[in-house]
Amino acid sequence: MDCIFCKIISGEIPSKKAYEDDKIVAFYDIAPQAPVHIVIIPKEHIESMNGITTENSSVVSHIFEVIPKIAAENNLGDGYRVVSNCGANGGQTVFHLHFHLLGGKALDTTMA
Repeated sequence: MDCIFCKIISGEIPSKKAYEDDKIVAFYDIAPQAPVHIVIIPKEHIESMNGITTENSSVVSHIFEVIPKIAAENNLGDGYRVVSNCGANGGQTVFHLHFHLLGGKALDTTMA
């Protein structure tokens, strides 16, 4: 598999980690769209939100349980945004389920 996020998980590609446990990895985006831009991924390869099943959905709830901790550790008490793109027309460029945690400034209210 030629997935850049799987290579980050395996350590083949280095990253600046913000968080890691047995289920997920969070790392600072190399092309940040906000002062704080962290990408959160499951260690299990799931292509997109369309690949979430009854068998693997617990990792998504785990991600959302950890996001407030990561946000607090990065001083995002004033607010933040969580985004996940799904499919090419949804703007997904890496086909491994991931969530962007954005904050550190007042974010624009537009979503497109």
